[in-house]
Amino acid sequence: MPTSADHLPPFELAFPGPLRDKLVAAVLSGAKTATTGLLAGYEAENEPLPKPGERSALLDSQERRVAVLEITDVQVLPLGEVGLRHAVDEGEGYRSVAQWRAAHERFWHGAELREFLGDPEFTVCDETSVVTERFRVVERLRSAGGAG
Repeated sequence: MPTSADHLPPFELAFPGPLRDKLVAAVLSGAKTATTGLLAGYEAENEPLPKPGERSALLDSQERRVAVLEITDVQVLPLGEVGLRHAVDEGEGYRSVAQWRAAHERFWHGAELREFLGDPEFTVCDETSVVTERFRVVERLRSAGGAG
C-alpha cells in the first residue's frame, strides 16, 4: 500500500542493524532530533548536502519507511566545534561532548565505515568536516520493527 513517503529520498542512520534500530527508536520517541555525519560520506556518494525544509523518509533496518522527517538546520563545521547542545540532542544519552565524540569515533573508525569510504586507515581529528543536521518528525508511518 503506497504511503505519502514513497516519493521521498531515504534518511538512513548508521548501517542496518542494532545501532540503526536504536537510533530510529530514539527518533520515533522524540529523544533524537539531531544527527552528525562526515562530509567525506556525502562526497563518497556524490550526494548533495541536505537543506532546511527538505523532507525524507526515515528507514529502519529492514529498509522500511517508518517516518517522514523535515530538516530544520544543517551546518558544516570542524568536528572540534560540535557543542554540547548538539551532542545532547542526538538523543543517545550523552552528557558531555567527550562522550558523544568517543561514540562517534568508534563508529567512524569502524571497519564498515572505512570500507564505505574506501579508506582502511580513515581517522577523524578536530579539523575533520562534519555535517550536523537537526530535524523534526512530520509524520509517523509505522512502528519501527512493527508491521505498520
